[in-house]
Amino acid sequence: MSYLVRPAITWWLKGDNFTDPIDGKSFKKFLPYGYENQRENALSPSTLSLERHRLMWLFLRDETTYFTSKEKQKVLHIAPEQCFLDIFRKQKNLAYTTSDLESPIADVKADICDLPFKNNSFDIVFCNHVLEHIQDDTKAMQELYRVLKPNGMGIFQIPQDLSREKTFEDNSITDRKERAKIFGQYDHVRIYGKDYFNKLRSIGFKVDEIDYTQKIAPEKLERFCLMKGEILPVCYKK
Repeated sequence: MSYLVRPAITWWLKGDNFTDPIDGKSFKKFLPYGYENQRENALSPSTLSLERHRLMWLFLRDETTYFTSKEKQKVLHIAPEQCFLDIFRKQKNLAYTTSDLESPIADVKADICDLPFKNNSFDIVFCNHVLEHIQDDTKAMQELYRVLKPNGMGIFQIPQDLSREKTFEDNSITDRKERAKIFGQYDHVRIYGKDYFNKLRSIGFKVDEIDYTQKIAPEKLERFCLMKGEILPVCYKK
């Protein structure tokens, strides 16, 4: 969204129905968002955050020392989201590094399957809505594990169908329209099921499957435009 367009939209949508917890701004409605199927009130007009971003923000703010730690924490953010980028970079308690294969806003250009960082380099690693794009997600997970320090924390969100016991993928599907129809987006290569958490465990992570929406009052779920029942995969290196 253009930086010229965004202020006009935020002014036009200004109201009291919904609030983005990342910047505290309120609106009469949020914007719709989605590829095959658009979700109403999904995209914040101010930070451009989606439901998953606002959920992760609330978890980090209220359940961790991410913003308050007195010891400097080394953070790696794969494919950094625009809604977090400036805020995280300004945090005095973070040594914040971003990485992506293509994004021009990332600090380090790198393939997630071959990260240019030493073993046990980072206290915290974020990698959200990336693994569904990666053919060899096992190798990507192994790299995330390798660069995380012992006892370090990672959050690795993915689009997930919790009605599926097993992840579905079919590499023979190469047509973009067919991929979008089956996987929900043309550049996705799988639909993760409930077994996603155990795959992370098989790499070596201790995984907490956190339905953080259960800890948020119903009126705040509605006000912050969160997706009830969304699971946060919070991972730790043993």
